[in-house]
Amino acid sequence: MALASPYYPPYVNIAKALGLRPLILPCGEETGFQPTIAMLEAMAQKPDGLLIASPANPTGSMLAPEDLAALACYCHDRGIRLISDEIYHGLTYGKPIASAAQFSPSAIVINSFSKYFSMTGWRIGWMVLPEDLVAPVERLAQNFFISAPHISQVAAEAAFDCHDELQANHAAYVQGRAAMLSGLNAAGFSHFAPPDGAFYVYLDISSHAEDSAAFCTRLLHEVGIAAAPGHDFDAERGGRFIRLSYCAPLADLEEALARLCRMRQ
Repeated sequence: MALASPYYPPYVNIAKALGLRPLILPCGEETGFQPTIAMLEAMAQKPDGLLIASPANPTGSMLAPEDLAALACYCHDRGIRLISDEIYHGLTYGKPIASAAQFSPSAIVINSFSKYFSMTGWRIGWMVLPEDLVAPVERLAQNFFISAPHISQVAAEAAFDCHDELQANHAAYVQGRAAMLSGLNAAGFSHFAPPDGAFYVYLDISSHAEDSAAFCTRLLHEVGIAAAPGHDFDAERGGRFIRLSYCAPLADLEEALARLCRMRQ
């Protein structure tokens, strides 16, 4: 299974637990931290599947609809099963968004109530499957968990009608994103790609520190800021990066950014 790096850590962990071999595609700002057809064609071995995330964790990057369409068609035509993680759909900031289901009859789409619907902890989501996988996935679900808890299903159904509240949450993320980008620049951290979606900034700290884990420890102990070291998301290059989240009250973000500025002085 091919996937872009940096990646959400459980992708690799779950794949290995299932006996799959992750084939890592190192990606950078030049491709928006997303895989490309050229990367797939350069692989020595054709993968059985390709896992993508748009918007992505930890980068917040997105595939443009035309790039997603090209990848989806490429995979379908060559028998590569495309798995599209679309959990952060709804949390985007102006860039057009599309679903893999629009472009490929063989793609698997994963979504959740955890992010846009703010139901993390209710453990409920959905899959869009090609017809040939519906029965196999039903059998797996029966053996793994039978179904999502009934109370979660009732709450999720109600969440579809909470448009005003959900849009207010999105507006808060827009504010938090703007504060984060401005505050990081003010603190002297300017090497990052502004996120297209989700609620993370994947920050290159290589001009300020030699190792992200040590830098995150320093942030926590010296100024009380919790950040995730890049090692979690990219085993090879993660020492240069940290992940910050702006999924917090604006006042908390502004205080954290002020502390970061003071630490840099």
